[in-house]
Amino acid sequence: MKDPCSCTPKSRGSRFTLVARLGILAAVALPLAACTSAVKVAPFEGAETEACHAVGARWPSQVGPAQWRETAVESVTVAAWGDPAIIARCGAVPPGPTTLPCLDIGGVDWIMDELDDGYVFTTYGRSPAIEVLVPDAYETAPLLLPAFAAAAETIEQGPNRCS
Repeated sequence: MKDPCSCTPKSRGSRFTLVARLGILAAVALPLAACTSAVKVAPFEGAETEACHAVGARWPSQVGPAQWRETAVESVTVAAWGDPAIIARCGAVPPGPTTLPCLDIGGVDWIMDELDDGYVFTTYGRSPAIEVLVPDAYETAPLLLPAFAAAAETIEQGPNRCS
């Protein structure tokens, strides 16, 4: 069996073709790699409100160990941190009464729903609501929520509370 690591070029043309192909691949891959650094996330419909802009002005610069990341949309109503990305969006429809766990974290109430690949936390009793998606890669996801307190507190707490 021929050693796949040993290469004897058949001709100068074959070598040039391989080098040319690698050059073309690099020319295409580098711009694509640059585009993938921004997190693709869509704002909620109707999120461009005064309340959500106030939330966006208070997004944290860091969430636990995760640093701020650029998003692919130009809207302050969405934000991302880390890799894999923790994503926050303002403008969610406020949840009604639920049997899902409800956590009071530093005076902000959050509904916690487990997903296949992480958790989604939604503020409870605030309108509009804020949604925070935390991938499984981050252990103890609820411990990341205090970073969002200042943003969440820009929206007044309504009568619904965790009991």
